[in-house]
Amino acid sequence: MAHDDPHDHGHHHESMPESTPTSVPEQHKAHAPAYARVYVITCSDSRTAASDEGGRIIKSMLADRGHVLSGSAIVPDEPARILHELELARAAGAQAVLITGGTGISRRDSTFEAISSAIARPLPGFGELFRALSFQEIGSAAMLSRAVAGVTRDGLLVFAMPGSPAAVKLACDRLILPELTHLLEELQR
Repeated sequence: MAHDDPHDHGHHHESMPESTPTSVPEQHKAHAPAYARVYVITCSDSRTAASDEGGRIIKSMLADRGHVLSGSAIVPDEPARILHELELARAAGAQAVLITGGTGISRRDSTFEAISSAIARPLPGFGELFRALSFQEIGSAAMLSRAVAGVTRDGLLVFAMPGSPAAVKLACDRLILPELTHLLEELQR
């Protein structure tokens, strides 16, 4: 029996249920892993485990969403130490690293330089969107942030955000956590 439609192979075409993802990002997210293994790094010359509010916020937000903490550290804002911590994160089985602190423009702020040197595939949209969202909250001072993200040569997803608790909440809640497993799924394609 001949078919009028060359693409019709006898399948019944019913309308999709409302819960079926329809956009390409939604379809990709539907195939994403349920959780991520994440390593948290605080870059600071002065913060301690007791005073690391940004790191605490990240860990709490990760736990609330069912992600697994692969490890965490507080390191001085020195590129060699930051890069060494990325190696430790990879050895701990992390898929992603969330870094807080050291993204400003003072002499000691070197997170941007360290992370930029490790990134093979930048995600410029993260910094652009973070600064746009920050601008809505704090005005023109948002331009001082050198938030950066990308994928390292060995496939580690890295996000570096400012150290203030408000900035950490903004970056995690509005940008990183809604896309984290989707990004990991994309890296496997």
